Amino acid sequence: MVVADISEGELVRRIVSRLGTSRAIVGPGDDAAVVAAPGGSVVVTTDTLVHGPDFRLAWTSGHDLGFKAAAVNLADIAGMGATPTCLVVALALPPSTPVSFVEQVADGFRDACAALAPACAVEGGDVTSSDTLTVAVTALGDLGGRPPLLRSGARVGDVLALAGDTGLAAAGLAILFDRFRVDGKPMPVREEELTQSESRAVSAQLAPHPPIALGVVANAAGAHALMDVSDGLVLDARRMADASGVTLDIERARLDPANDISLRGGEDHALLAAFAPTAVVPEGFRVIGTVRPRGQASVSVDGIPEEGPGGWDPYRDWDGVIG
Repeated sequence: MVVADISEGELVRRIVSRLGTSRAIVGPGDDAAVVAAPGGSVVVTTDTLVHGPDFRLAWTSGHDLGFKAAAVNLADIAGMGATPTCLVVALALPPSTPVSFVEQVADGFRDACAALAPACAVEGGDVTSSDTLTVAVTALGDLGGRPPLLRSGARVGDVLALAGDTGLAAAGLAILFDRFRVDGKPMPVREEELTQSESRAVSAQLAPHPPIALGVVANAAGAHALMDVSDGLVLDARRMADASGVTLDIERARLDPANDISLRGGEDHALLAAFAPTAVVPEGFRVIGTVRPRGQASVSVDGIPEEGPGGWDPYRDWDGVIG
């Protein structure tokens, strides 16, 4: 059965039935949800995953797609030092999309919220027809009365700290491109051909598990700046450095692995924070560098200015293949 075989109402009913318990004052079923904002302000972000540049159906299950779509948005909320409270999801589906695939997407959203942000749930959304499978998510978060953590808050003398992986998802993507394509077209992943470490890397690409809870932890610990590392450590560190008017110096030896893929690989959704030099860096973060006065470049590695793009850009890096 494909989505063209049933009504929009039936498809929505099937999706909602799999999402789990609503966390909202008014959840799915009305024209809009009503979500509490205990801290008096709401953090809002949105992200879109499009078949082709953002995922390939040959590699991605419906569950992984839903999980990843949730995770990347939850990470942006965490990157502001907030707790995710609500997701709103719009699905643009080709008429030939199997209903079972859509149900798996809903399961992925439910499981991502349960694993990464238990106070959060999908509270509504929309479905429509499209030639290109697209998942668009809006996420809301609550600051709990604390100020948001901005990219612009890093101060000279701060220590630079990281929570989560960098480079693992990019390593997984490299495995997919190198080993699971024929004539440039993606082919299904054969798990039996992957080592344990390779499987972990591929999973990090297809269904990332960012350290969502550590965003609030960083805020409570008095971090000066925080952001989600989605496009590569160097590229995102440059964004924080430029916003703060400083240079971020990264120590290569403190990265794991200590190589270029950890510096430039994207889509792990780690959290990059700047803490005062006297602060106790919270458990889950590890120090990877320092904040220095603005120098020749906004980012340096072991004191050497880092030039070049340094991360993922869909307009530059997508190979144009849809499969």
